[in-house]
Amino acid sequence: MSGLELFAAALGVIAVWLTVKQNPWCWPIGLVMVVLYSWVFYEVKLYSDMLLQLIYAVLQLYGWWQWTRPGHREDARQVSRLQTTPMLTGLGLGLLASLALGAAMAHWTDATQPWLDAALTGFSLVAQLWMAQKRLQCWTLWIVLDVIFVGLFLYKGLYLTAALYALFTLIAVRGWFEWRRDPALVQA
Repeated sequence: MSGLELFAAALGVIAVWLTVKQNPWCWPIGLVMVVLYSWVFYEVKLYSDMLLQLIYAVLQLYGWWQWTRPGHREDARQVSRLQTTPMLTGLGLGLLASLALGAAMAHWTDATQPWLDAALTGFSLVAQLWMAQKRLQCWTLWIVLDVIFVGLFLYKGLYLTAALYALFTLIAVRGWFEWRRDPALVQA
């Protein structure tokens, strides 16, 4: 465990908790966290996770914009549910991204868990996009992914990060319950 990992983990807890509370400050705090974690994952050769953090950086900016819509506060995103077709489309795209990235990482890098790391990356992108769009289903997907991440990080010796993702799992459960009760919840 490094000081960098500890600081990134602390920011992660704050960012995810603020997300549950629908506080737009989750996005800039999350931006700092993902930039720091990109370096942590580079150091342990989880290259798909490193790339995921860099893509998250862009998605953090997108989420911040979606949640605040500068100059158009009344147009800011409201919690909504995905219909079956867009949900399956998102999961299908996650699968395709996982397979393509897994093949690339297995063939061209010395990644230690190329396929699992790529699958977690592909589906995390879907979950993050759904979160930026305030889709209720983001929490269910995060719960599944976070549980698997815990196992991967334990295997890689990133014990603090594994504990962080265990906490993320609990926070995701809380997020699902809170967003489900949101009075603005609408069908998309």
